[in-house]
Amino acid sequence: MLYLASRSPRRAELLTRLGVAFVPLDVEVPETRQTGETPQDYVVRVARDKAQAGLALCQADVQACVLASDTEVVLDDEVFGKPADADDAQAMLARLSGRTHQVMTSVWLLGHQRDLSALVVSEVSFASLSSRQIADYVAGGEPMGKAGAYAIQGRAEQFVAHLSGSYSGVMGLPLYQTAQLLRQWGER
Repeated sequence: MLYLASRSPRRAELLTRLGVAFVPLDVEVPETRQTGETPQDYVVRVARDKAQAGLALCQADVQACVLASDTEVVLDDEVFGKPADADDAQAMLARLSGRTHQVMTSVWLLGHQRDLSALVVSEVSFASLSSRQIADYVAGGEPMGKAGAYAIQGRAEQFVAHLSGSYSGVMGLPLYQTAQLLRQWGER
């Protein structure tokens, strides 16, 4: 049985696109970058921690395969998590304005006896944004709960001047790499 260790409706929607059946799991793990931890190591660790928390909920299912993912926005080696409030969202978007940043998404498949993982790094270039554009976007509420304070699949798509990498990875689950991992696992 495939389990999705995520509260994210976007990840559930994306996984559904692959045509696989899954059971969602509600997991919560600390998402705090450790001292000296690189952005890559951080996103991989958090995704693995989510998978482990999900597997702990499935102890009775010896065939359990838990899929977990974490996505972070990185600019100048700084990890932009989810904004704490509207002011934080505006500050993040102002820093991303006119710049190219990375979006790192780690995917883990974890079972009782095996694991597979992938790290996908995409480059996203934002157009220069006016303070009015930022304020209007934040006022709409879309940035809240989103890494880097934006949802590429929403109104923020208009800010993206260029994307190199995985659009679905920027959304939260890189479908190509996830499908490859599921094939290796034997789920597809």
